[in-house]
Amino acid sequence: METNLSGTLAIDLGNTNTVVAFQDEKDINSVLVEIPTITSSPGVIPTAVWFDEPSKILKIGISAINMRSNFNSDLYFHSNFKRLIGNPNEKINQTNILNPAECGEKFFKFLWENIPQKYEIKRLVLTAPIDTYKGYREWLINLCGDIAVDEIALVDEPTAASLGINVPFGSKIMTLDIGGSTIDMNIVKIEGGEGKSGPIAELLKFKGNDVSSISKQKVRCAEIISKTGSKIGGKDIDQWIVDYFIPNNKLAINLLKAEEVKCKLSAPQIKYDNKLPTKFLTEDNQEKDFYLSKEIFEKIIVENNLLNHLNALLKDLLNEARGKFCTVDDLSSIILVGGGSQIPLIREWITKKISKIQIKSPPPIESIALGALAMTPGVKIKDILNKGLSIRLFNRREKKHFWHPIFCKGQTWPTENPLKLILQPSKDNQKIFEIIIGETKKEREYDVIFENGLPKLSEVQSEEEIIKWDKKPFKIVLKNKSNIGEDTLKLFFKINEKADLHVKYFDTKDELLGEYNLGNIF
Repeated sequence: METNLSGTLAIDLGNTNTVVAFQDEKDINSVLVEIPTITSSPGVIPTAVWFDEPSKILKIGISAINMRSNFNSDLYFHSNFKRLIGNPNEKINQTNILNPAECGEKFFKFLWENIPQKYEIKRLVLTAPIDTYKGYREWLINLCGDIAVDEIALVDEPTAASLGINVPFGSKIMTLDIGGSTIDMNIVKIEGGEGKSGPIAELLKFKGNDVSSISKQKVRCAEIISKTGSKIGGKDIDQWIVDYFIPNNKLAINLLKAEEVKCKLSAPQIKYDNKLPTKFLTEDNQEKDFYLSKEIFEKIIVENNLLNHLNALLKDLLNEARGKFCTVDDLSSIILVGGGSQIPLIREWITKKISKIQIKSPPPIESIALGALAMTPGVKIKDILNKGLSIRLFNRREKKHFWHPIFCKGQTWPTENPLKLILQPSKDNQKIFEIIIGETKKEREYDVIFENGLPKLSEVQSEEEIIKWDKKPFKIVLKNKSNIGEDTLKLFFKINEKADLHVKYFDTKDELLGEYNLGNIF
């Protein structure tokens, strides 16, 4: 009997390949999810859709790839659509029957419906490209509305790629991503470091509810310093291999064979002069044997000016970075992702061009999905405040008390960083400070007026009312008296895992005076 697994599923929708990984809540290791007729290898799905509109036949992944040489493939076969989703700057040349967003939706929903039943998915974590994060995020929010999972989180791709390979938070890193259809280079700064909070996945859905709009959590993406790229990728290299032996041959079966031998030649154990056999189909539909070595493979790459192209892209990337006061010396590491980055000649090229920076190479295809899984512990214990919390303070100028917010409705808890307040006395020779907490009503009360006997909401609505906690105020007694205008007390508020509101209080010399549990927020 097959054992059911319960935990987190990560989906990294890529332009060429999509990766699906799962982590059981009782296991620290991740597994790549295999789906018959969809995955080309465990966890790896070609990002392709075949949609025959008249018959409503939908295929994705390897099943769609197998259909691309069929009749009407220019209408029904879709690929290279992910980079266009949420990207307002790129024109869409619409020849297929589906636009990029529709392709992504059909691909994603079909994939979700075919996740093996042995996986009980409590949490779904998704990835988003950093350069089109806003538009792509909006597309995902609309897409995820109908997905039956309690928690959905989102993380940007560079941050996910940097996790698990010991890149410190706050680091500036360069990523070289050579996928099937594109080359992307960027320099980014990972969130955190220098006393700042580390990155955390952004919640889109929690306890079955959409929290993408009410959450006040900061969307902590990596910061783009510079980026460049081109529409050249692994598929072009495959075509160059075929052209070397059979010029102008574009048969799909030959491209698949070229991809297979390219991957074999990229393996480190293959010697430089080893000749690997492959079979290509000639124009007269006859199979013919060909032999490809690393020497010939590198010759193909050089003759097609790929290294010159990479040099030009790198030059543009570093020039843009220098304009933002970032040089090569500021980089902590270079991360290689995408299958094309594993080609030995390309690895040698980047090593020689930037020799003094450490090059890190996580699993090229699945690294982003696995990194996204690594971020989910930050989401696992988070909840959403359904009401705001405030502290009562005295306005000396207006001579009246007012409520100052410390945590807002929609924020996540437990809190990552405490909220800091510095207080001054409201009178001279003050030695006692009272800490009084209030909370907002769960629902705003709206004023109703009657016009011609009919109820109508008034144009100006009242502010949310703060209700004082029904608890005895906590009194902090100072060692020395203080006077008006003097900074006297430092308060640090936090909400812990048990939903208790704690305050730590210090004097102005940062001496800890004490810590107190003000009460449970529920």
